[in-house]
Amino acid sequence: MKIGVVGVGRMGANMARRLVEVGFAVTALYDREPERATALAAELGTQAMTVLRDVTANANVVLTVVSDDAAMDEVFSDAPGADSLLHGAQGTIFVNCATVSPAVHVRVDERCRARGACAVEACMASSIAQAREGTLYLMCGGDREAFDHVRPMLEKMSAALHFVGGPGKAAEVKALVNMLMNINTAGLAEALGLGDALGIDLTLLRTIFSQTGANSRVLETDGADMQQREHEVYFSAAHAAKDSGIALALARATGLRLPLAEATKAQYDAMVTSGLGELDKSGIAELTFADRRP
Repeated sequence: MKIGVVGVGRMGANMARRLVEVGFAVTALYDREPERATALAAELGTQAMTVLRDVTANANVVLTVVSDDAAMDEVFSDAPGADSLLHGAQGTIFVNCATVSPAVHVRVDERCRARGACAVEACMASSIAQAREGTLYLMCGGDREAFDHVRPMLEKMSAALHFVGGPGKAAEVKALVNMLMNINTAGLAEALGLGDALGIDLTLLRTIFSQTGANSRVLETDGADMQQREHEVYFSAAHAAKDSGIALALARATGLRLPLAEATKAQYDAMVTSGLGELDKSGIAELTFADRRP
């Protein structure tokens, strides 16, 4: 198996490092910021490519870790003359890890099939440290036979993985995971903000939350950061706004109204508008604490 990685930011770079560490051959790297790919290639002893078609030419499995719907459409462009991973793609398995709209995954699957290639979704509910340690939580979908072929690789990248259905289904599940996570994060920020306003010791309050029905995974990962106003980026507020938007689009398509998800997206949109979009999602606490602390 020869593996290419497209998108070597914080997540993609650590996924590549993990694969090399456990003995896989990473043979091609690409990033829209070429210096990232060049630096990582030097570190891992592999090649940085400047055009997408060269990634496909030098790999039979390609991981993509791109930023949004537009980036996904770009790297899998079927426009005449466009540089694209689809050039010479027959027999290639594309493993697409970014959080993008389910419709984009369906569209990419169709384009891959038309070129004799296969697409697998490997949506991640984890962060940078887990990518490096090989303990990602993966929700997978798409072509089942292709998934079975790359499963040994995915198992070395993850602590748990589930195949949830055909094209677009893993992305739907990921949208629900992130929607609920974002709602929980916003709720925790408001609870801690109110506790602070009432003069309650926030360390004690977090302990009480952890021992009652107020407990959550978000409390464990973000509670102390909110209290201490430390927001090193693991999952940005801008990405939280984007992902909440994906879930709301799915809700609209089914005729559902989700007022909690709508309110949470409005909060994250406010962070982006206020110039706080590149804080970690835990930075939503700033909207509650901002007027109470220097």
